[in-house]
Amino acid sequence: MSTTRVTLYTRPGCHLCDDARAVVERVCADLGEAYDEVDITTDPDLEDRFGEEIPVTFVDGRQHDFWRVDETRLRTALA
Repeated sequence: MSTTRVTLYTRPGCHLCDDARAVVERVCADLGEAYDEVDITTDPDLEDRFGEEIPVTFVDGRQHDFWRVDETRLRTALA
């Protein structure tokens, strides 16, 4: 069983989150990777940590991007 390599931190009603999700979904589908999405409003610690810098993407446990997801950079990180 493989572990999820991409985590996308979001909040409801965030248009940048919607844009980021579309990129993450496309890249992960193309590369056969899964991703997790975490709503930061469900955890006060995550809200404190990320605040308005969402969406935030992590790849292999390390912060990769925030606000926007660069598709080429994400593909490279997962290659």
